[in-house]
Amino acid sequence: MTETEELLAPTDVDISTEGFTLILFNDSYHDFDEVINQVMKATGFGHEKAESITMEAHNRGKASVISGELDRCLKAQAILEEISLRTTIEVNA
Repeated sequence: MTETEELLAPTDVDISTEGFTLILFNDSYHDFDEVINQVMKATGFGHEKAESITMEAHNRGKASVISGELDRCLKAQAILEEISLRTTIEVNA
């Protein structure tokens, strides 16, 4: 197997673990209140925590929203994406 083939080979991921993090990216299309409200809806966090996540995404380009099981991250991701917020889910090392 060549080095390229090794990089392209699929990796098994155990989705039963709590090793996932939902990431929210900054954008120029939504105002702060809109994003804060959607983060609150997706996570159940209070206004202060949702505002902190929103500000981190704004200032750093991205922010960790929640970590945990894949299903939990996927549900929150779907809610954030209802208003076309850009997200991804990372596998924690």
